[in-house]
Amino acid sequence: MTGLSLTHVAELAFAPAAASVVAGRVSGAILGIVSADGQCATRVAGFAQTDPCKEPLTIDHWFDLASLTKVMATTRFVLRLAEEGRIDLDRPLIDAIPDLRQYDVGGAAERRLTFRDCLSHRTFLPAVEPIYTYGDDPDQLRAFVLQREWRHGPPVYSDINFILLGIAVERLTGGTLDALPLGEGLSWGPPPGPAVATERCAWRGHVMKGAVHDENCFAMGGRTGHAGLFGTVAGVLDFAAGLLNGSASSSELDAIRTRVHANRTLGWEARADGWPGGDACSDATIGHTGFTGTGLWVDFERGLAWTLLTNRVHPTRHSDSGIAQLRRETGNAVIAAWDGSIGLGDQV
Repeated sequence: MTGLSLTHVAELAFAPAAASVVAGRVSGAILGIVSADGQCATRVAGFAQTDPCKEPLTIDHWFDLASLTKVMATTRFVLRLAEEGRIDLDRPLIDAIPDLRQYDVGGAAERRLTFRDCLSHRTFLPAVEPIYTYGDDPDQLRAFVLQREWRHGPPVYSDINFILLGIAVERLTGGTLDALPLGEGLSWGPPPGPAVATERCAWRGHVMKGAVHDENCFAMGGRTGHAGLFGTVAGVLDFAAGLLNGSASSSELDAIRTRVHANRTLGWEARADGWPGGDACSDATIGHTGFTGTGLWVDFERGLAWTLLTNRVHPTRHSDSGIAQLRRETGNAVIAAWDGSIGLGDQV
């Protein structure tokens, strides 16, 4: 690390996000950075809400973490069950969900999907499906997911993989996902504090705030394997610190750090050219993003993690927020400041 304090590293690295807020591409943004020794620094700018009124963003606001749910909750839950010997990652999901495609027990391809397949997004399942358009009863929609004959395609990053994993966790633990432990600063919705607004939803007819943005998760009760988690910047950084300082189990760390194919570990995305974490981080970096404008990256080689939390879908997803470029620029700026490639008098 450079001789700069972590506070100054955050100050330098926040420049791209601050510029994005000023330009009106995102309403608000928080950058949080944590090192392996537990030091943290944050920067914040903009608004938690602009429609229909303005509310300044603070570090105490709760973000809809969207698909960070996959790695900060579901992946951890599944890996802990495997560590306890309650599942074998290479066994099919039907060990936990025997009624999956129960009307075609001999021929249904869904019955051959394994936990590892779903964690690594190596299935034939589609990226997403408008499940919420099939009804509004959470139990009925779960039954629909389990009995649907899913269309086949090449392996893609798929919400359906993690919806199935979430159902498997519920079956194995005998309760809903919100009964399982989370760290401080993490919660299933509605969050226990001020919430960041997301989209003015055409389906629900109002600005979403404190209720999950993802339509499928909302319709399925607000707690699913692919979405539904809320968090503060401190909660996300505490989770990342646990990965850096070794308080997470060794089996979880091995699973999430070991590539299962080119750009995937179990649950997480691994560093690759052009990925959202930027090109300056080490090959020992993993990360994940959330549709609402969130993201978390962990560079194990440097002992450093950062989260960029924005409300880029507020008031609508149908605008050019530039979030893909912002994420890469922020990742590169974090590493440059950490390594000392830029100083306080430099422009990012």
